[in-house]
Amino acid sequence: MIQFHEFEGEQKVAEILENSKPIKSVDDAIDYLGDCYYHNCIGIVIPASVLDSTFFELKTGLAGEILQKFTTYKMKVAIIGDFSNIASVSLRDFIRESNSRKSINFVASVKDAFEAFAR
Repeated sequence: MIQFHEFEGEQKVAEILENSKPIKSVDDAIDYLGDCYYHNCIGIVIPASVLDSTFFELKTGLAGEILQKFTTYKMKVAIIGDFSNIASVSLRDFIRESNSRKSINFVASVKDAFEAFAR
């Protein structure tokens, strides 16, 4: 399920809810991307729990493929979760690099996601 929020006037942001269909493939992500485009959203908020665990194993390439789709279609992404205790150095670096840009952010809350989208 997706909840749509008004954002900065007439813009919208989609929030995938915790009990939503999991994102296990690029096709699953494209389904959500299509819903966002249909509703004229500028961004999407995704709980980390909705993403398949292989998303966070960078060697699988799933994160790169999914995030590239959103970036190609100029859809901002915020992934919500607790990323403070990640053991993988490459994943920590990926999150830090993503957060330094404007289109993809790993944040702790929906509030933080909206703040990232406003930057």
